[in-house]
Amino acid sequence: MATQLDLQEQEQLDALKAFWKRYGNLVTWLLIAALAAYAGWNGWNYWQRDQALKASAMYDELDRAAAAGDADKTARIFGDLKDRYPGTAYAEQGGLAAAKVQFEKGQVDAAKASLTWVAANAAEDEYRTVARLRLAAVLAAAKQFDQALAELDAAKAAGFEALVADRRGDVLAAAGREAEARAAYEAAYKAMDDSVDYKRLIEAKLTALGAAPAPAAPAASGAAS
Repeated sequence: MATQLDLQEQEQLDALKAFWKRYGNLVTWLLIAALAAYAGWNGWNYWQRDQALKASAMYDELDRAAAAGDADKTARIFGDLKDRYPGTAYAEQGGLAAAKVQFEKGQVDAAKASLTWVAANAAEDEYRTVARLRLAAVLAAAKQFDQALAELDAAKAAGFEALVADRRGDVLAAAGREAEARAAYEAAYKAMDDSVDYKRLIEAKLTALGAAPAPAAPAASGAAS
């Protein structure tokens, strides 16, 4: 004779069979989808690590070529780096390094191209802004002042306001627009933290334009005892 416990177990088994008959296919497909997503996530992470490792090795080779002043080899490696691993930080760093050695070797157009690629394709706003700052300097050296100012208008990374204003002053001064240059340097001077040594250079630029900043007010003396 069946006990009460046997009856309860049979009821539970029947309920489970009914549930599985109704929802079994759905549960199976949900499990398959979850396993596929997990496998895909692991595969994506592996692919990302593999890409970063290969890009790192290529960047090391580029860095050695740049240190040796070999602009042509640096450019070739950067070309491969941005074609194969454009989404990595190594491609962004490689573009900046390539542009530096290219400009030093007089390859101005190549330097512009490298910096333009970083400004347009870097994933992080900071890299894009650094590229635009350097590109503005290269353009100004080529007397392409309007293009240089346009690059600075697009340099928007937070924390770079003082450097952007300073570079704007450099471009305007080179273009002979001294009043506007002075205003840009004044904005840079106000935005630059007093603890940053570069602020002294901005002060020197203002002094050269006849607009030396007023000396800081002396700290208030303590109350008389």
